[in-house]
Amino acid sequence: MFKHFIRLQWRSFFRSSSFGKGIALKILMIFFAIYMLVALIATGGSIYFVLRKLFPDQSPMWTISQFMVYWVLVELFFRYFLQKLPVMDIKPFLIIPISKSKITHYILGRSGASMYNLFAIFFFLPFAVVLLVKGYAVLNVLLWLVSILAIVLCVNYVNFLINKSDKALFVIIGLILTFYGLDYFDIVPIKGFFGPIFHALYAYPWAFLVPVALVFVVYWLNFKFLRNRLFLDDSLKAKKQEAKSSDLAWTRRFGDIAPFLQLDLKLIWRNKRTKAQVFISLLFVFYGLIFYTQDIYANMMPMFAFLGIFMTGIFLANFGQFIPAWDSAYYSMMMSQNIPLRKYLDSKAGLISVSVVVMFLLTIPYAYFGWEALAINFGSAIYNLGVNIPVILYFGSFNKKRIDLDKSPLGNMQGTSGTQFLIMLPVLGAPIIIFSIFYLIFSVEVGVAVLSIMGVVGFMFKNKLLDAITEQYRKKKYGMIAGFKEKNS
Repeated sequence: MFKHFIRLQWRSFFRSSSFGKGIALKILMIFFAIYMLVALIATGGSIYFVLRKLFPDQSPMWTISQFMVYWVLVELFFRYFLQKLPVMDIKPFLIIPISKSKITHYILGRSGASMYNLFAIFFFLPFAVVLLVKGYAVLNVLLWLVSILAIVLCVNYVNFLINKSDKALFVIIGLILTFYGLDYFDIVPIKGFFGPIFHALYAYPWAFLVPVALVFVVYWLNFKFLRNRLFLDDSLKAKKQEAKSSDLAWTRRFGDIAPFLQLDLKLIWRNKRTKAQVFISLLFVFYGLIFYTQDIYANMMPMFAFLGIFMTGIFLANFGQFIPAWDSAYYSMMMSQNIPLRKYLDSKAGLISVSVVVMFLLTIPYAYFGWEALAINFGSAIYNLGVNIPVILYFGSFNKKRIDLDKSPLGNMQGTSGTQFLIMLPVLGAPIIIFSIFYLIFSVEVGVAVLSIMGVVGFMFKNKLLDAITEQYRKKKYGMIAGFKEKNS
């Protein structure tokens, strides 16, 4: 029966109406996956020597065991957005005599062979090979590798249990930030607490039974959860639930653009792909810690300019580059109404402006690493507000690919075209080049001043720029409507 399911899935893949249209993208994704696997193999094979150099007084196995708690939590976080349960179209099977248990086992078994599980294996397997070459006990290393595989499968199946819960996502984010904060400020030794637990999987070979047993427990919970929902009537009956929504009355103070702001805020909160952009933006506030804490970057002011533009404009880039494709499901309806297009664009500009201000406020603590960091972040925020917002809105007029918000949020290339790659040149590259030129010729102060002045000039010509962009949207109106109607684009 499993062979029959696999054959049907294979035929469904090649007979899909979107197969031919998306073949180039599929090939690109395959090459990207191969690149990732090769990079993971290289990293896994070299991590032993890196850890030995960084921590000469510790065994690499002990060192990596200390960080594995973060690996589990971070993998859960990314899988929440990336991985979906591989549910085939099961409705036709529910009216014929096929065991629901077999269908459920196939779905869960197929998820066990997911590409996401291979990523971890391709990292830890080369690491285990190096351990064996370096003389570590063969039995201990092999059973430790079995334990790692079991942990990967546990993460895989736990993700399916929590994937529909926003509360679970907040708990994961909270644990990551709390653990890191407790460790960083030496309040509680999180690595010292969890390190021995994960190291025991190597030190005591019999300990591999614990993660293996957990796999069976989580698999059984998933099996019961799915098996109890494989009923045709369950999919046909109307779902009754209490509608919870906010009227967002506070947006009324923004005047004519208030209705558009309300739609954008509801769209962001109700859909995983848009919500993911918010969480990713907030997480990238910590991106500066990678560079500000390293002495090698202390005098590299162009790198500080990159961080300033990137951190204060991360939501601008991630969300703004897909305007107006976020509204593609109902864009034609909006354009058929008596809706001022200028007000629509004003609302997008206002939403992005708020995000830039919020991101700048969140980067203020980086003043701890020097006044240059704060000054450059301020100049970058002004530049993003005055220059990059009109630029991102202008490039939005070239978006003609539909986005279905009910699909997987991350790892989803839907709506992506060459425009998204070209837009990074003026948004990210131009301000860095401008700052670098004036910094190298004059000083940091002059570079920051030039970025700020350009942002202020953008504010002064805001109305004229938006008028020109509105006219561009009018010219592209029917092309965008036609493109958004192509569901397989």
